[in-house]
Amino acid sequence: MTATTTIRLPPELRARINALAKQTGRSAHSLIIEAVERHAAYEEQMRSLVEEALAADADIELTGEVYRAEDVHAWLARLARDPSAKRPKPWRR
Repeated sequence: MTATTTIRLPPELRARINALAKQTGRSAHSLIIEAVERHAAYEEQMRSLVEEALAADADIELTGEVYRAEDVHAWLARLARDPSAKRPKPWRR
């Protein structure tokens, strides 16, 4: 069962949504649901990326290992040709 949530839309946005609904043959409700789902997925992905970046930063602080950009770029070029290409060696700060 779904729950009901009331939102107040500015008149201009409401008019845009209604116009889109008419143009696409969809309901305003379905457009709003899709927009909320897409934005929720975007926010979840951003939070995940930030968590990943913070974990990587913590790992760098712990190990002191980083990779030179040119080494990584060269490795990616090799990897495109040969999936078994070995990673570059880390550089310690």
